[in-house]
Amino acid sequence: MAKLDVYNLSGAVTGSIELSDAIFGIEPNASAIAIVVRNQLANRRQGTQSTLTRSEVRGGGKRPYRQKGTGRARHGSTRSAQYVGGGIIFGPKPRSYNYTVPKKVKRLAMKSALSSKVIDKKLIVVDEINLSEIKTAVMAKALKDLKAESALVVFEDKNKNAELSLRNIPDVKTAFVNTINVFDILKYDSLLVTKAAAEKIQEVYV
Repeated sequence: MAKLDVYNLSGAVTGSIELSDAIFGIEPNASAIAIVVRNQLANRRQGTQSTLTRSEVRGGGKRPYRQKGTGRARHGSTRSAQYVGGGIIFGPKPRSYNYTVPKKVKRLAMKSALSSKVIDKKLIVVDEINLSEIKTAVMAKALKDLKAESALVVFEDKNKNAELSLRNIPDVKTAFVNTINVFDILKYDSLLVTKAAAEKIQEVYV
């Protein structure tokens, strides 16, 4: 089992924690990570883009000129695609980009992302984050002491004062054990978790 130091908010070591190799110690699977990240980004797309077809553009109710005798190509409307102001052929229409990924692939990708943070020494475990009041400056200093200025901070449960203290710090995002995802883990340089959150992650993904 991987053994990591546990820090306090001042950056001092207060203990250690053993992490399961089945979750934090596997060989990262780049293919699974790529599949899941691509799926997450696709599912976030709104799919509201839309172009007007020939039947939807305004105008073009009359022939631009007579059918025969001009020597030119015959046209029935000035709203055909070849005309300026005409409709778009096969243009995008509103649609859903959502698709599903097998659960086993999602789980493998999550374990791979967590393991990659351990390998890169970017997984930071803190004993607890308890603030008596909302203080952004306190959390900013704590992140600096922990060398985690760009971090995904994971709590085991609701932590209002800490969440609000971290809200306005650039390159920092908060999450809970049941809301973490592969994209966010990889997006931020460090993964900072409380000791209770790390234990809960092991229970969920065991």
